[in-house]
Amino acid sequence: MLDIIIVVGCLIALANTNRSISKRFGLPAKYELHLQYLLIYHFLFSLFFTYYILNFGGDSQGYWKFTMQQVIVRGDISWFSYFGDGTTFILWLCYIPSQLLGLSYLTGNILFGFLGFIGIRYIFVMVADLFPANHSVLNIPLFPTVFYFLNLHFWSAGVGKDSICFWGIAWFLFALQQYKDRWWQAVFALFFVYMARPHVGFALLAGSGIAILLGSDIKPTAKIILSSITLIGVVYLSSTTLEALRIEDFSLETLGDLAGQKVGYLNNSNVGSGVNLSSYSWPMKLFTYMFRPLFFDAHNIVSFFSSFENVLYLWLSLFIYRNWTPEAIRDMPLFIKAGMITFIPVTLAFMNSLSNLGIVMRMKNMTMIYFLLFCFFLIAYNKHLRLLKVQEKMRYYQKREEIIRKKAETSPPVSP
Repeated sequence: MLDIIIVVGCLIALANTNRSISKRFGLPAKYELHLQYLLIYHFLFSLFFTYYILNFGGDSQGYWKFTMQQVIVRGDISWFSYFGDGTTFILWLCYIPSQLLGLSYLTGNILFGFLGFIGIRYIFVMVADLFPANHSVLNIPLFPTVFYFLNLHFWSAGVGKDSICFWGIAWFLFALQQYKDRWWQAVFALFFVYMARPHVGFALLAGSGIAILLGSDIKPTAKIILSSITLIGVVYLSSTTLEALRIEDFSLETLGDLAGQKVGYLNNSNVGSGVNLSSYSWPMKLFTYMFRPLFFDAHNIVSFFSSFENVLYLWLSLFIYRNWTPEAIRDMPLFIKAGMITFIPVTLAFMNSLSNLGIVMRMKNMTMIYFLLFCFFLIAYNKHLRLLKVQEKMRYYQKREEIIRKKAETSPPVSP
């Protein structure tokens, strides 16, 4: 009964906040309706995620039922016995709802899934509010279609680090976009990302610092203050991050080796969707991480639908060169700059170590949406500029015709 009360209560609360946040950002009714659709859509993915883990296995169930063999707690076990970074942090988050309240694993997935949906909602409202134009592929508008992508929902719909990181990164960037009013939210969001995956939290903070320096809408004084705060945070977290990850430096080779260790036995070419990464060149490793699995790689229904998404990622990436301009980068929303700059080091680290396409889909879900939005914004920005040029020409010719007409009306008639 408690499970039902909590789930229904959260659903009602999220539906109401969908309505309120749409009004606050001035979104049209159709976008508010899409938020409600996405809520139900994401809820269904939490149900599917539960079915998938129960039938095919995964760390998620171990987090909720406290059967993670790599975590050993000695002495009296309490809530704060599990407080720490990485796996122990997820156990710490699960302790009260799982061990004290006795909620089911399904309810746990739904609750973590609700956090994933909130992350999706943050990104949704920023795109609706800040993008200058939409763009269609095969007459299908990218917005809000991309927010129904399978991977965006599946990996953020259940208990685990993926949901926490996806939600935390989106929340951090949402707060960063309006840093004057939401700076305190950015601090809380960074805490959750850093505690779940220290290296990702460190990259997020460093990336946001670079994005602030590149921001065109930030005053020089604010740039100096924010950049100084970020630099202090990076310096402070660098030593604790190295200690938490048990590595000596932040080289791509070290981070790649770490990523390979973290994903364990699934990260090899003999498991399901494995690839022989050691034989790949550097460009092929990058291509594999960003755009595979493609249709010829599909080994189950999840990877098959992921192929459609990856084809779109590949297609949009081809437009970067044609649409890239200094003005577009300058006017790009701060959240996309920070998300894209965070995406780059995370990609460089993971592409050298993840040799299983299933793990690739899972790990890139945290940041791949920002690459997609980066491509989308470049296209939308230049489309908007072309539209403005056409409108300017129309106004010019209309004004010219009006001048000619007035001259004709005021000119004296010609004598025969």
